[in-house]
Parts: sequence; structure tokens; C-alpha cells
Amino acid sequence: DKKASYQVTVEGVEINPNPVVRGQPAIFKISAITGNDITKGKLVIDVKYFGIHIHQETLDLCKETSCPVSTGEFLLSHRQTLPSFTPPGPYTLIMKILGEQDKQLTCFNFDFSIGFTEPDSVLLY
Repeated sequence: DKKASYQVTVEGVEINPNPVVRGQPAIFKISAITGNDITKGKLVIDVKYFGIHIHQETLDLCKETSCPVSTGEFLLSHRQTLPSFTPPGPYTLIMKILGEQDKQLTCFNFDFSIGFTEPDSVLLY
């Protein structure tokens, strides 16, 4: 909800590598600002492929950043290796950050792509 006033404001998302390569680790870094300290929480992640919901997971906020999170800027960093059978193409990730008593602190989304894995180089003579 772009009109909502959330406690956490997301400033940017960095994906490395971009596009994501199947079977290899990818790092998602989310820079954000909080107006209040966060002592604990969770990340609820939904993933869509061509607009169709395909995956959901819940992560402990304190495993993705240092807790407690002090008022001001902070960084979430998540490392994920997608299976080699993951279909290439466009994906949308929707993330909610929930605080104590599941209070929604923010909700945002971003698009990313999964590319085709490059085969090992083979020289033919």
C-alpha cells in the first residue's frame, strides 16, 4: 500500500548476481530505515513467476540482520541458492517485515530475473 505509513522505509534492493543464476548463490541486500528500534521480527516472502504465486517462506529477521535494529538505517542480507531446475524468466518478490505481535512494519516488492546457467566451456577440435 503506497499510501500507508510504515515504520520501516525501504531505500533500495541490490541483487548479486543480476540476473540470478540457477544453482549458484545469489545475495539479496535490502537497505532500509526504521523510525523505531526493532527487537525481533520476521520476514514473510512471497514469490511470483509470471504473476502466479509459486513460493512462500518466513525467515527470522534477526538471522538476516543484527538485532536489535536501532532507529535509523539498517541492511538486510539474504543468501539463497536456487535449485538448478528453477525455470528462467521474470519473478516478483513481495516481502513483509513483521515486528512484535506480527505488526506489519513494511511491505514492498521488487522484480528480478533468473537467467540460463552457462554451460562449462568445451573446446571442440
